[in-house]
Amino acid sequence: MRFALLLLLSALHAAVGAQAYPSKPVRVVVPYPAGSTPDIIGRVLAERLHAAFGQPFLVENRSGAGGNIGAEVVAKAAGDPHVLLIGGNGPVAINKHLYKQLTFDPDKDLVPVSLLASAPQMLVVKATLEASDFRSFVEHARRNPDRLSYASVGGGSASHLTMELLKSHARIALVHVPYRGFPPAVTDMLGGSIDAMFAIIPAVLPHVRAGKMKGLAVTGLNRSALVAEIPSVAELGLPQLESLAWNGLLAPGGTPPEVISRLNAETVKGMQRAETKEALGRLGFDVVASSPEEFSRWIQAESEKWSRIIRASGASAD
Repeated sequence: MRFALLLLLSALHAAVGAQAYPSKPVRVVVPYPAGSTPDIIGRVLAERLHAAFGQPFLVENRSGAGGNIGAEVVAKAAGDPHVLLIGGNGPVAINKHLYKQLTFDPDKDLVPVSLLASAPQMLVVKATLEASDFRSFVEHARRNPDRLSYASVGGGSASHLTMELLKSHARIALVHVPYRGFPPAVTDMLGGSIDAMFAIIPAVLPHVRAGKMKGLAVTGLNRSALVAEIPSVAELGLPQLESLAWNGLLAPGGTPPEVISRLNAETVKGMQRAETKEALGRLGFDVVASSPEEFSRWIQAESEKWSRIIRASGASAD
């Protein structure tokens, strides 16, 4: 009887703890600059969680080191679910293979809550480049090894490793120029100093429409509704080049399971709202809103996939 009573009290304590969360404003750390796609996703979600929980969810931009700086802030807040992370490809699944030393372990120090949204990218080149389609770009790059440059939003980002994936499959050599976000990379491409990059579609679509860049391929298995005229990598016979930019919600390691469960329930509810899907759809993102278990499996699969590319290409952020 005493054992049963202890179990009951423990369950009641957990339930009360979950109901009491959050007891103060929650910091939502975005490890990329204001105005970036993760920042927009984070702010949309923060509004939904504010409405659901009745406490402010305040977005805090902590960019740098391929997302590691912001991720570390959350990783070091062990057991405190009042600090959350909008994490993406780099700091959550890839950087542990790309950086020789990290000050945190994403597998141990971060707990998946939900995969929020994902999107394909588009390969774009500057308007003056001698390439009118995907295959002519590859041929041009082969004829000019290490003479073409490509931009990314940082080491370990989807824009970085997708090009490394293409380089590996197409046997081409390009020079990597990392940036802190798409805006400065786009500016330099428009100025002619960058030759190519993989980018989320809305970041470059106006310039493609205006003829200031050329769109060559979309990294999904199907065409994107935003650029229905641009072929997918699967259509080009290269489904292995599928690459999605994604963002998810994570909590510090040691966060009570009941809090993770409640956070997940409200996150899924908020992400599935029609206005959320519409807002992120305009950015080229599809809402996923997964369970913690599904997100964990996704992270593992992404980590394994990109670790092979990093090893094969010799890519490094150090």
